Amino acid sequence: MNSGRTILTGLTMILAATTAACAGSAPKAAVANESPSAPARDYGPSGAPAQAAPASPGYYGGGEGAVGQSAPPPPSAASKSSGDDRSAGAARRSESVAPAPQERPGLGTEWGETRRSSITTVPFVRADGSSPFATSSLFYNDEEGARAMANAAGYRRFSSGTVNTAGSAIQVGLRDEGGHFLSGFVAGGKSYIVGEPGHRYTIVVKNRTDLRFEVVMSVDGLDVLDGKTASFGKRGYLVEPRGELEVDGWRQSTDAVAAFRFGSVRGSYAGQKTGDTRNVGVIGFAYFHERGTNPWPWTREEVERRQEANPFPGQFATPP
Repeated sequence: MNSGRTILTGLTMILAATTAACAGSAPKAAVANESPSAPARDYGPSGAPAQAAPASPGYYGGGEGAVGQSAPPPPSAASKSSGDDRSAGAARRSESVAPAPQERPGLGTEWGETRRSSITTVPFVRADGSSPFATSSLFYNDEEGARAMANAAGYRRFSSGTVNTAGSAIQVGLRDEGGHFLSGFVAGGKSYIVGEPGHRYTIVVKNRTDLRFEVVMSVDGLDVLDGKTASFGKRGYLVEPRGELEVDGWRQSTDAVAAFRFGSVRGSYAGQKTGDTRNVGVIGFAYFHERGTNPWPWTREEVERRQEANPFPGQFATPP
């Protein structure tokens, strides 16, 4: 069932000094937000607004300091210690003490420093509110970990750049602080990006089509906008036709994000916030097209129809 959705667009403004490669205005970004007070409107070919689809309950992102439910910071050491104190007595009374969890190797994504990033809302209606037209993922790790993951399937190394997805209609990649794309490995149909502990990165999505689309993104299994468990029903960023989107952190408000920084698995935002690190090491993308558009005309049926075309359907020529 189609649902009205409102998308947030904005201009990312970097507080820290940038290199020459990153100089100039930053690319526009977009965030989807369902609004009960401002339902999305579907615009037809004539440009006149058509009847709006009903909007699901949600949050309006126009206010200062909040975009719906923004991602909360990981719990502080003080809040952890209070819980630890309450459980310490029970632990001491226990005859058997469970062994300490083993430190997992490799990289996770930490909650980094605050960076300025302002957004606003624009209308957008999904063709299908719950089913993306394509999905993709990027796995990341340190050099040793990425090579070990790729070795399991036989791999090839690729230089810095983006990875094609959705039938080459979309390109995705991770960009470092210097504005360069990170390199990695390709194995078994999966892409493994190599990062370094402590380094900041951004997520880049390039639209190679003439249509705009919405992309819902997750890092380590958490939605990049509200910091909760990722799902297709969440809001997403809007990518303009032939445009580029760069997302540089977990959204804290309409004006700020917490930077993505490579760190330990235990120190990851997912580990600190939920204690669950099962999905650490993967970045997810779900792409939704706008109602009334068709970003991928080559369906399975159309491909099969082409493959079954008969070059000699008749034996003899007939009059017109």
